[in-house]
Amino acid sequence: MTENKPFKKTLLSTQVDLSKFNLASDEAKKQTDVMRESTTFFKDGMRKLSKNPLAMGSLIVLLLIVLMIIFAPFIVPYGYEEMITIDGTRDRGAKNLAPFTYSELEQQYMEETGEKLFPHIFGTDHLCRDYFIRTIYGTRVSLIVGLFASLIVLIIGLLYGSISGYLGGKVDLILMRIVDIIYSLPDLLMIILLQVVLDQTLSTLIKGIPFLAKIGTNMLSIFIVFGLLYWVSMARLVRGQILTIKENEYVLAARSVGASTGRIIRKHILPNCISVIIIATALQIPSAIFTESFLSFIGLGVQAPMPSLGSLANAAREGLQSYPYKLVFPASMICLIVLSFNLLGDGLRDAFDPKLRR
Repeated sequence: MTENKPFKKTLLSTQVDLSKFNLASDEAKKQTDVMRESTTFFKDGMRKLSKNPLAMGSLIVLLLIVLMIIFAPFIVPYGYEEMITIDGTRDRGAKNLAPFTYSELEQQYMEETGEKLFPHIFGTDHLCRDYFIRTIYGTRVSLIVGLFASLIVLIIGLLYGSISGYLGGKVDLILMRIVDIIYSLPDLLMIILLQVVLDQTLSTLIKGIPFLAKIGTNMLSIFIVFGLLYWVSMARLVRGQILTIKENEYVLAARSVGASTGRIIRKHILPNCISVIIIATALQIPSAIFTESFLSFIGLGVQAPMPSLGSLANAAREGLQSYPYKLVFPASMICLIVLSFNLLGDGLRDAFDPKLRR
């Protein structure tokens, strides 16, 4: 067929008349370049999170804190419960030293031997212990408590809310009334009662576990209270999401092909509310850290000599007029961690919540 010859199509031919089509313009070609490649929900959320400067700054701060509490004990030669000693002799002059200062005995030792001692970055406390390493271990304890408590809240609240929201009916009614009863229990009173009731039992159980023995029964009581009380908000949140999601057509299709209840919840419902779960968990961590710090501040947290940010702040309160900087260090660390987690949680909400997307 030549260009001058008109196009003729037979009855059963699949040949296309090219004269009916136009070449794409340069503007139309550019539109294909700006089209975004296909991606997953998680990758798209992480891309949006990376564009949030506050969230990324908070994430960097948290990573630096984690690296510091991991590697600082290998660099600083002092222990969190060790008193400053020079050649095996306790240095009683190393009491309440200011940051980056040495005691008279330490200065004399450095002049005689020519050896440079590691500085006391945050000074020392009233028992001649290095305050920097105690702050590091206190931060470690607070972070572990916050992460572990949030994990307990996530597991219990996720299972409880999923069962209540999916089954509905009388089961949902009974389970939600239990949640209402738990909401009415005062957490501080429960911690005190558990410490009194379970003190002997927990002391016997943790004798053979050195780490738990150092933490003490007070902190174990806090974990038990988190497992008994603090999961109710997560359960209500998950229940509300499932009540909405289970009415969708794909859940009905899964039921029609004989999928079990556990598989429907695990494969179809929970993945569609995972963004809300991630956000709630990220915001639960600073709440748990603040609760632990508050309980340690009033003497219901970790047992001495194991430090916590709350117990350090309580100890610094006694010498507030003479040594105010001792309160600044643990209080600043608490504020920094809580603020970073809150900003990161807000960033996760903006990135993963479909309702907030434009």
